[in-house]
Amino acid sequence: MPSFNVQRYGARGDGRTDSTKPFLTAWSLACRSRARAMVYIPSGTYLVTNLVFWGPCKNHITFKIDGTLVAPANYWSIGNSGYWILFAKVNRISVSGGTIDARGAGYWSCRKKGSHCPQGARSISFSWCNNVLLSGLTSLNSQNMHVTVHHSSNVRIQNIRIRAPSGSPNTDGIHVQSSSGVTISGGTIATGDDCIALSQGSRNIWIERVNCGPGHGISIGSLGDYVNEEGVQNVTVTSSVFTKTQNGVRIKTWARPSRGFVRNVVFRNLIMRNVDNPVIIDQNYCPNGRGCPRQSSGVKISGVTFANIKGTSTTPIAMKLDCSRSNHCTGIRLQDIRLTYMRRSSASYCRNVHGRRSGVVIPRNCL
Repeated sequence: MPSFNVQRYGARGDGRTDSTKPFLTAWSLACRSRARAMVYIPSGTYLVTNLVFWGPCKNHITFKIDGTLVAPANYWSIGNSGYWILFAKVNRISVSGGTIDARGAGYWSCRKKGSHCPQGARSISFSWCNNVLLSGLTSLNSQNMHVTVHHSSNVRIQNIRIRAPSGSPNTDGIHVQSSSGVTISGGTIATGDDCIALSQGSRNIWIERVNCGPGHGISIGSLGDYVNEEGVQNVTVTSSVFTKTQNGVRIKTWARPSRGFVRNVVFRNLIMRNVDNPVIIDQNYCPNGRGCPRQSSGVKISGVTFANIKGTSTTPIAMKLDCSRSNHCTGIRLQDIRLTYMRRSSASYCRNVHGRRSGVVIPRNCL
């Protein structure tokens, strides 16, 4: 396999020299290779600004990172592009190992002050890509979302480590939108927003063995941003642990008209450790009352199973199923749930929900 070492083209692992151009040169050569090729980043710390790796390429590319990639200290350097590291229109790509550090603290501080700030960059993104493997990567301190998968298919994310402070704004761990056949397995996600967020058009998603926390849990949504919006379907979240998160598993939709939907979803074999809202459907999402007062969500939720979910809630209402008054949730199944609050049984809240329960369900079923 031809290997294109970024140092050969001028990259320096000293953490100070701008190595953006050598990275792009190595990519261009590998992408043109008729044989399966590798872009190799040896040990060291490489300062890079915006990296856009365009395809299509002639063969499978392996992007192997043994070093650390860091963004410039000045957050404006990458903050207005929307992306720091972007793979676009690439088929058959494997990205493995290494650390990427977007050094987002300055940007978060700007956001919290409410002053004039750039839009913020997502750390590593795959857009219009097919047959992707991302494994063993550590992502630190993203300005915005850490990993995004948009308009892509057949994507595997394995044993990833994501870390940003719990107070960092909008630093979703993994964000999926308009993509199908996405598998997320193994790894630890500790961040300031959703550990994993599945947005419109997410289909055939499998999530397993994820340690989530701190963060906002694993969410479907928010949905209902637009009237004509792709739905979310065929999602499984299993064998995962949530520790001190704001939510456990959540479906969230704006309280306004939409033709979107959520269907065929399974949340099972989950452990909650001191989670604020372990099980939640919120179809009346309307922060600050803007854009949706007195409206009802048009997103249709059906066929959702919560099974074998155990652990502790930090709030009395451990299970909140608050559905749309114009589009009731249907086919909701609760099975073998045991969630306690202050070592006692917790409570549940249901509105506009239809379904059934089986096994022992604590808090007491409110369907």
